[in-house]
This record gives sequence, C-alpha cells and structure tokens, in this order.
Amino acid sequence: MSTMLMQIVYVGIGVFAGIYIGAIPGLSVTMAASLLISMTYSWDVNSALALMMGVWVGGVYGGSRAAILLNIPGAPAAVATTFDGYPLAKKGEAGKAIAVSTIMSVFGGMFGLIIMVIAAPYISKVALSFSPKDYLLLLLMGLMLVGSLGGKSAIKGIFAAAVGLMLGVVGTDAITGLGRFTFGVSDMRTGLSYITVMIGMFGIGEALFQLLHRDRPIVKQNVSEMRPPKSILLKMIPLSLRSSLIGTVVGALPGAGGDLAALMAYDAAKRTVKNPEVPLGEGAYEGIVAPESANNAAVGGALIPMLTLGIPGDSVTAIMIGALSIHNIRVGPMIMSTQPKLFSTLAIMLLVGNVFLLIFGLTGIRIFSKLVEIPREILMPLIMVISIIGSYSIGGNVIDIVWTVVFGIIGYFMKCYDYPVGPLVLGLILGPNLELNLRRAVMSAGSVGGMIVDIFTSPFSLVLVVLLGLIIFSQVRMSRKRS
Repeated sequence: MSTMLMQIVYVGIGVFAGIYIGAIPGLSVTMAASLLISMTYSWDVNSALALMMGVWVGGVYGGSRAAILLNIPGAPAAVATTFDGYPLAKKGEAGKAIAVSTIMSVFGGMFGLIIMVIAAPYISKVALSFSPKDYLLLLLMGLMLVGSLGGKSAIKGIFAAAVGLMLGVVGTDAITGLGRFTFGVSDMRTGLSYITVMIGMFGIGEALFQLLHRDRPIVKQNVSEMRPPKSILLKMIPLSLRSSLIGTVVGALPGAGGDLAALMAYDAAKRTVKNPEVPLGEGAYEGIVAPESANNAAVGGALIPMLTLGIPGDSVTAIMIGALSIHNIRVGPMIMSTQPKLFSTLAIMLLVGNVFLLIFGLTGIRIFSKLVEIPREILMPLIMVISIIGSYSIGGNVIDIVWTVVFGIIGYFMKCYDYPVGPLVLGLILGPNLELNLRRAVMSAGSVGGMIVDIFTSPFSLVLVVLLGLIIFSQVRMSRKRS
C-alpha cells in the first residue's frame, strides 16, 4: 500500500475513533491526541499527523451527538449545541438534528480549511498583534454571552455566571503562586477543572433530573426522514458562513479555540437571525448550525498560528507542536521555506478528514437516535457511571469524582429552579484567562488608569471596545424583550 493511501486510511481511522471519543463525556480530543504521541513517536511524521488530525476533526464533531441526544455535551465545544439540540430530540427530531449538525460541521470545516490556505499569513499577523488588553476585551465579549445563555431570566443567568467566575479563582494564583480558597486542602491547589464541572452539571445533573422525573413519556424518534430538506440547508447557508467566519477568526487567536468560537457564534445567531420558525433555545435548527459550523471552522483557524508563528491555537495544536518537535520539525515563520510540504500536507489531511466526517457522520444515526428510547431506569445510571469514569480519567484523581458528584447535585437543583447551567460553565471557562489578562494588561501599563489609556489610544483595541459596546447594547435589548 502506498504511503499516501496509508495516510488517508489513518485519517479515516482517526475520524471514526474521534467521533466516538468525542461523544463520551470526559474523553476529550486533547486527551486522545496526547496519548497518540506516545503511540506514534516511532512512526513517520506524516502518518502520525494523519491519525492525530483525523481524531481532532472527528472529536470536535462527536461531542454534538451526546449534546443532542442526552443534553450532555461530549466536549466543551458542544455546550452551545445542547441549547437547541436536546429540545429537538424531545420533539422526536434527533435524527434530523444530527444530520444537520454533521452537514454543517463539514461545511464549517471546509470553510476553515479554505481560509487557512488563502489567508493564513494575514490572519496570523492579526493574531500576533493581540496584546493582553485585547485578549481581555475579547474575553469580556465572550462573557457577554451570558445574555444569550441565560434562558428566560437574565438575573438568573448573571448570577450563574458570577458563581462560575468565583469558582474560576479557586486554586493556585498563576502569577504569585499562592493558593486561593484552597482551605489548606492540597488537592484544591490545582483548581476546579471546567471539564469536571461540565460533566457533573450536564451529565450527573441531567441523569438525576431524568431519573426523578421518569414518569415523563419517552419520545419516539422519527428516523424515517433523517435527511433534512434541501430548503432548510439552503436557508442555513448564510448563517453557516457567518458562524464559520467567527469560528475561523476566533480559532486563530492563540488559546481561544472552538469552545469560545461556538458560544460566540451561537450568541451572534441569537442576535441576528430574524423570525426563526422556533425561538433559539426551544429547538431551532439555527441553534445547531451556528455552533457546529463555528467549532469545526476553528480547527482550520487554530492551525494558522501554529504553522506560521509556532504558537498553538488551542490545546490540540500545542500537542501537535510537541509531536512535530519529536521529529525535529520546528514550526514558525520559516516553516514555509524549511518545510514547504508540511503546510500542504496538513491542508490535504484536513480536507480528507472532513470528507470522512461526512461519511461517518451520516452513518449510524439510526442506532444513535435510539439511545433516547432506552428506558430511563437503564440509561441514566449508565450515563452516571460513564460520567464518573470520564471525570476520573482527566487527571486520575479521586477528588475529581467528588467534584463531579457535587456539581451534579448542584446542577440538578439548578434545573429544578430554572437556573441555567451554561452561564456557570462559561464563567468558569473564561474566568481564569480573563483575570490573567487583566493583571497582565495592568502590569504592562503600570496602573489601571494606564491600561484604560492604552485601550483608548490603540486603534485595534478601540475597535474591540466598540464591538463590546454593541454586544452589551444588544444584550440589554434582548433582556428587555424577554421581560
């Protein structure tokens, strides 16, 4: 078998495995990629990258399946998919929802690939020009998503986000190295993993809620018409294009990744989609199209700073940089001249990975959609066991199991009293980076006043301030309409 054909096979194997890894809470793409380094360090570099790229593409998409069927995001990038995906499953449209997520994931992945090939040098320059104050403004924009994720009550959403921000400061201070809110417990010095909290709130919390409300009838899924009408797909193309652009740009920002990209795309969709057939958050297909297009487009975006600047766009590209260094390949500004084939090889792998994603993503839907028809007395305890195993596999610490159960109970009561879980997880995800960039911006300017002056004297920062102001204005209008 030729080398090229073998690499295509490795991409296909990776995509297939990634879909099912991504669908299991706790088994992240990052974890799978890190394990692949130890398995493939003796391989040819292109074969190792092919398998890793396939797992990455499949894993980003895979989280949407559990999000739609069980209201449990298999990966952080699928949190936004739960908001409309699960309501669609409760209507019996899980099969069609998964098909839409597959097609739009491939669309977003292809869009990100095209932008990567055409505009890599330009986007990387923009990403490189970001200073701590600019990241602070970007993260504040992300925090404003609480208005879109807050459900019917803006106050409850803000409260949940504030709790998430408070939980984000638990652990060791990243600058001083001092412990905060650890109460002398050494296991708490590492802080709270947002993945552990997410698994507890969405996994254990949802399972408890379903078990204690098991008298509700089980919805039979309509799997006879899984392919969405072409009219729906054509109608969604403009939204998918906008969301893919958001995903690519956010993905190109070092450290941002598909998690933030999906949430920002969902927020943008909620503010820009006019007269949807169903309001977003209640089972609208637009609520699947936006995050799924964005988080897959972020894959191509994250490769841009990795290849052109040697800076990881997210945790997976950080691992890929390590894999390349094992083979004595140094990514950075000189990569185009020193390794001219590497860029084209990764682009081809990403293209092949999205083709396999379309094939594997549209198969097995019938079997997957039957998951929600399993009696709750059997399915929910199984989900709880998988959630606990997934949380333990993150760091191998028993304390992670304890936190998963604790936040599962908290998540259950939040669902009972209509407090949205999404803003809390969002606050926990963004909080540590927001605080770190705030402190870096203040230190670089010398004072808080100096930081403010720097923001309003930098043209790029001013653009972000205007965008932040527009988002705040639109969120206030949205909360007034809800009230």
